[in-house]
Amino acid sequence: MPERPAPPTPHAQDTAVPSGTAPGTRAARRAGLLLVLVLGALTATPPLAMDMYLPSLPEVTRSLHAPAATVQLTLTACLAGMALGQLVVGPMSDRWGRRRPLLAGLAVYVAATALCAVAPNVETLVAFRLAQGLAGAAGIVIARAVVRDLYDGVAMARFFSTLMLVSGVAPIVAPLIGGQILRVTDWRGVFVVLTVVGAVLAAVVWAKLPETLPGADRHAGGAAAAARAMRTLLADLPFTGYMLAGGFAFAALFAYISASPFVIQEIYGASPQTFSLLFGLNSVGLVIAGQINGKVLVGRVSLDKVLGAGLTVTVLAATALLLMSTGVLGPVGLASVATALFVLMSAMGFTLPNAQSLALLRTRHTAGSASALLGTSSFLVGAVASPLVGIAGERTAVPMAIVQLAGALVALACFVGMCRPWTARGNTRAATEDGGAPIRAKSREGEKS
Repeated sequence: MPERPAPPTPHAQDTAVPSGTAPGTRAARRAGLLLVLVLGALTATPPLAMDMYLPSLPEVTRSLHAPAATVQLTLTACLAGMALGQLVVGPMSDRWGRRRPLLAGLAVYVAATALCAVAPNVETLVAFRLAQGLAGAAGIVIARAVVRDLYDGVAMARFFSTLMLVSGVAPIVAPLIGGQILRVTDWRGVFVVLTVVGAVLAAVVWAKLPETLPGADRHAGGAAAAARAMRTLLADLPFTGYMLAGGFAFAALFAYISASPFVIQEIYGASPQTFSLLFGLNSVGLVIAGQINGKVLVGRVSLDKVLGAGLTVTVLAATALLLMSTGVLGPVGLASVATALFVLMSAMGFTLPNAQSLALLRTRHTAGSASALLGTSSFLVGAVASPLVGIAGERTAVPMAIVQLAGALVALACFVGMCRPWTARGNTRAATEDGGAPIRAKSREGEKS
């Protein structure tokens, strides 16, 4: 394992490049593209596991003779599994490195997804979805930790926005594929396709993703050490504020993911293919916003300002949806609701990557634990939001709008009250509080076991 490089110049975090490359070379561009594709595929695990399945939710209710609220628990179970799994896998990756926990998680994910395809009833499906989420957590948490291993500062924020371009393709393509699968088979065929995708991803990770955490940087402590690291992170008020802001913003996003199949298909009478198209358009908005964030705003505008603007737009879009769903604005059609949902989804492109970046900037040596806390908070809040949006049945969008507005308001309150973005304590300069100068992307040899 090569020695850790000397601390870079103050602006090194703005010029970090992928490991093992020199800036401006063709090899650097190839390595950077490969890293984006692999990590993007790992972060796309949740939308692949959920969004490809979304158009089939109404069919699952009929096939398994279960109410909509119970079928939505299959989403809740997957989210809860991803949340709890991250608390385990994150500290494991700080202790044993990124590669081995990731490969083990992907193997279990493939097996659990295959079992979902043969579930005989909704209770069994919920259990298998929980196992799928627990194993799938490895890809989510370790992808973020790898980014923190290799990047810092503005470069990290830009990389997270670039990841949205890759991982954002999943919510665009997944419902479209799901809708087309339903033309030739039933909802079980969706899980067969997900099984194949998971197996291919595991093979690519085995062959192409090296170890990014040197042995010298790993933590030998067990559960007690991991708990201490997490307590230290949570004691940092701005870190907790960014974590909660991102988590409750995700609740607004997941309320849309969970309720939109019923709102668009059952209330407005759209076909599964029309729903898939609208879902894809909304995901395009998220990707475009993420690219504007990474390519235009990051490095020119404070991350805190962009995050605050994204949260504000989310509040406004959720307010409009609540007014439309309660009839305050009179009769509205699908176009008006779809427009408000498009604005809300696009705002996530400014909100989620910056909340993650600002939180991770406050830690260096426990990136796995920090990533686990970020992911767990988001998925737990999302898991709570899922059954709430269906509590009043399938014929009203009011619960969805209420959950979205409540999540957006709480996120904004946490950001303003805990992060205090108008002070130096809450901005990116606090990144050095974790000890030492910002890191440069490192040249590291991969461990193959």
